[in-house]
Amino acid sequence: MKTRVSKTPLDGLVVVNVDYFLDERGFFIEAWHKHDFAEAGLSVEFVQDSHSSSTARVLRGLHYQDMRAPMGKLVRCTAGRIFDVAVDLRVSSATFGKWFSIELTAENKTQLYVPVGFAHGFATLSGTAEVQYKQTEFYQPAAEGGIAWNDTDIAIQWPFRDPILSKRDQNQMSLNQYLKNPAFK
Repeated sequence: MKTRVSKTPLDGLVVVNVDYFLDERGFFIEAWHKHDFAEAGLSVEFVQDSHSSSTARVLRGLHYQDMRAPMGKLVRCTAGRIFDVAVDLRVSSATFGKWFSIELTAENKTQLYVPVGFAHGFATLSGTAEVQYKQTEFYQPAAEGGIAWNDTDIAIQWPFRDPILSKRDQNQMSLNQYLKNPAFK
């Protein structure tokens, strides 16, 4: 099956589409294939898979792991629909503080590769949604960081203004606070 990697306006952040087989029985997809991804220009090694389920209007993020355990993620929605977002946190980047969004759905089977140096988050657009991530580093709570989902300097155009948030995500730092001790130069 063919893997296609499309650049986004944020360097290193790419959209991944993989051919899949569909017939009256359902579908078959190789969501990640080391050799096909490398041939398409995305050579990464994954060490952990994670899977979340969220109800309508849940917003998770914006999360990252700092350089003590830097993590890239290959994100896909396997049930429902999400508004997926990545924010460039690399201070030396020309696109620092800029964001990119894409709708990931079980139907479109599109994936987003979020490299080290980005915060990631998503909002559930359907009644429920399941999201699966392949990660380049193990989850390590001590390395975890986050940016406020509604930071006015980033100004993400979320699909709703009243999300359901975890206590942690209700109290994440602003981009200006992040700049006092940035995780990514």
